[in-house]
Amino acid sequence: MNEHYRKKVAFHTLGCKLNFAETSTISRSFPEDKFERVPNTKIADIYVINTCSVTDVADRKCRQAIRKFIHLSPDAFIIVVGCYAQLKPQEISVIPGVDLVLGINEKFDIATYLDNFGKKARAEVHSCDLTSADMFNGSFSVGDRTRSFLKVQDGCDYGCAYCTIPMARGKSKNPDIGMLTIEAETIARKGIKEIVLTGVNIGDFGKSTGDIFYDLLSELIKVEGIYRYRISSIEPNLLTNDLIRLSAESSKILPHFHIPLQSGSNKILGLMKRRYKREVFSDRISVIKELIPTAGIGADVIVGFPGESAEDFTETFDFINSLPISYLHVFTFSERPGTVASTLPGKVTFEEKESRSKKLISLSKQKHQTFLAQNTGCNASVLFEPAKSAGMISGYTGNYIRVEHPWQSALSGEIKKVRLTGISVNGKMKIELID
Repeated sequence: MNEHYRKKVAFHTLGCKLNFAETSTISRSFPEDKFERVPNTKIADIYVINTCSVTDVADRKCRQAIRKFIHLSPDAFIIVVGCYAQLKPQEISVIPGVDLVLGINEKFDIATYLDNFGKKARAEVHSCDLTSADMFNGSFSVGDRTRSFLKVQDGCDYGCAYCTIPMARGKSKNPDIGMLTIEAETIARKGIKEIVLTGVNIGDFGKSTGDIFYDLLSELIKVEGIYRYRISSIEPNLLTNDLIRLSAESSKILPHFHIPLQSGSNKILGLMKRRYKREVFSDRISVIKELIPTAGIGADVIVGFPGESAEDFTETFDFINSLPISYLHVFTFSERPGTVASTLPGKVTFEEKESRSKKLISLSKQKHQTFLAQNTGCNASVLFEPAKSAGMISGYTGNYIRVEHPWQSALSGEIKKVRLTGISVNGKMKIELID
């Protein structure tokens, strides 16, 4: 087909790093001789919206995004995929302007549904039964020259009381280590230096193949051309001493751990159906700091879970305050239909949830400032990003400190040794180049 007649297609991703990896893979399934990829800020013939459904706020953002693109280009063909599309396809299909809704597996076969781009009176829905969502669809992103998101695992067997992800993505599954090694080698050949390992529950890697996550990491660090591996998130009960030791011994595994806590109250952890007590979490922090003193440690916390009393929240606050955590991701509890949590008594008021959230966000800021101050004067390696912003170039240290430096094009996409010299007013760290 003549390039002049190529359809313009744009992609929009909501939610987690896993979704970004999958969007990148979906985008590569559009043949370049027929489709021209454009930014989602531009008028396009086709918009593909990859959705999240982790909270009701996520659902609302998905609907807002759908309507935004319909408004931007009323005649465009609107395709909605992802977790929200899997869980509530009919809810999406009745939004005027939506043409195609694809479930968790169907989105990877998107090309088979693209025979006709005429606007439809009502969306066509192809969403598989959840029980059949048991295949692993490999994905990795290649749009960013500095880092790639590599999907190593999907689905979850845990069944936490508040979570809909097992309903959207099925049981825990993964490809074999050899396939992931080949994908890492493909990423390396594109000049990308860092891989972020993503999944729903990556510490549970191996359910399909009889391996463990340690085995995967041990092989990936042998891939030439990839200099940094970042673990996106790992459950405290799956973060073993062997994994922490491997991270301490390998210069390729970055000293940054994001560990979901969710609550510092064992009572609430039990109601949430989490698979650990808070003592397991604090023990993991102790081992990390013993073996990797400069490690950055983040945690997820949910406030306002049903049954969380003021005393339970204080217990959580004090527990987090006592630990050398670098930052928090704070989530206000959102009731999801079909979950155990939606049936629990002891609902917390909106005002109280907001109040507790603000207290933890404030604590997170204090923790992060302390962490930055502790790193002032230290040396670190930074992978610089290609983008220029207000005359500056920025990047991340291995332990997840964002730094900035006056723009130098030679730094773009490179890993450089730096000294952290102080904290900027915008919360980033100032640096001096060592080499």
